[in-house]
Amino acid sequence: MFGKRLGIDLGTANSLVFLENKGVVLNEPTVVAINTEDGKVMAVGNEAKEMLGRTPEGITASRPMRDGVIADYVVTEAMLHYFIDKVCGHSRLFKPEVMICVPAGVTSVERRAVLDATLSAGAKTAYLIDEPLAAAIGAGIPIAAPSGNMIVDIGGGSTETAVISLGGVVVHNSVRVGGNKIDEAITAYVRRKYNLIIGERMAEEIKINIGSAVLLPEEVKMDVRGRDSIAGLPRVIELSSTEVTQAISTPLNAIVDAVRGVLEQTPPELASDIIDKGIVMSGGTSLLRNLDKLFTNVTGVSCYVAENPLLCVVYGTGVALENISLYKRSISKK
Repeated sequence: MFGKRLGIDLGTANSLVFLENKGVVLNEPTVVAINTEDGKVMAVGNEAKEMLGRTPEGITASRPMRDGVIADYVVTEAMLHYFIDKVCGHSRLFKPEVMICVPAGVTSVERRAVLDATLSAGAKTAYLIDEPLAAAIGAGIPIAAPSGNMIVDIGGGSTETAVISLGGVVVHNSVRVGGNKIDEAITAYVRRKYNLIIGERMAEEIKINIGSAVLLPEEVKMDVRGRDSIAGLPRVIELSSTEVTQAISTPLNAIVDAVRGVLEQTPPELASDIIDKGIVMSGGTSLLRNLDKLFTNVTGVSCYVAENPLLCVVYGTGVALENISLYKRSISKK
């Protein structure tokens, strides 16, 4: 094998790249800054994220992925090109083989868009693997065994819930609700209650610092800065964890309903396995305080967060790429 082999987790919030025999070599926000006059890419990843909401005329910083799928094809292709160049070098003799994970619920058109963008960005061969399967492999779940394992992968744009047995997905449900919708719910609540307009970075800070899926025994507070929607001037308010829990209940209920929906469709033999083993949670949003408690309370099945939940999908993609013959049933190729 002369060309390198890459596994890419193309997430709505963050993109990660796994290089064969090296592990995770790149972890950057899925943000691209473009010069609108000539269409050239000015910055990708961390550098572009710093520009969000702060760009002058002529430059736009945006997220090319929305709800787990490609929203802007040209920008996504440019971003993939940047990632492949950064990992493999600009002057390469052999094109790399690339495996990308996609949500299990995407349409065939959306799948083809990912494959085409990957090939246009400089890949020799492009493979696709379903996100819940990659997350399960990365979380160390023995997916090849003839017993049921349930994984809930909650990312920035979508939540993937699946029951896996014998190396394949038996039942799955995909809802386009994730960390971004939780941020939006916080933004809307603060604007509605306090007439304060806050940016997405501030909303994310609130979620990380004082956000909780269930009410905390001791309330915590933080200062929130933004712009007064009536006076138009900068203002600071104090927000409590109880208010945040109340604000994010709607998107969390949508995620819980997706989990409950999969459990209802699961064959009884596999359901009994899931009761014994519990539900595994992965993805960045699974780190939200007490989310596992909320799931356990609603479903009655014990839930726990996988080790390194942010890296589960990219590790799983890398393992599948290194052992393609074992997972060929679950992989599409172009």
